[in-house]
Amino acid sequence: QVQLVESGGGLVQPGGSLRLSCAASGFTFSTYAMTWYRQAPGKERELVATITSAGGSTNYADSMKGRFTISRDNAKNTVYLQMNSLKPEDTAVYYCNAHRTFWGKNNDYWGQGTQVTVSS
Repeated sequence: QVQLVESGGGLVQPGGSLRLSCAASGFTFSTYAMTWYRQAPGKERELVATITSAGGSTNYADSMKGRFTISRDNAKNTVYLQMNSLKPEDTAVYYCNAHRTFWGKNNDYWGQGTQVTVSS
């Protein structure tokens, strides 16, 4: 059974930090690229950051560059999102996604999300 379980969300003041985790099970984690997305109320889901399967390359949305860091530990089947200098506009539900294209077929798995609220 495939599972992606996010954790680490919560309420934080502007300028604060949070570290999100996404624990994976039920599939070969080390062969999947991992991506964090977020969705704020009334807005489209947007890409936050992505990391390749071996962790050798990362990519960020422009508004997160320099503030957020994505990383992974393939031995622990976990991907992380370190978020610093948080702003109220970072308030959203954060989701992790696992993606792989294999023999022309796309495989995508999603977690249930974790709420991040940035407010004083």
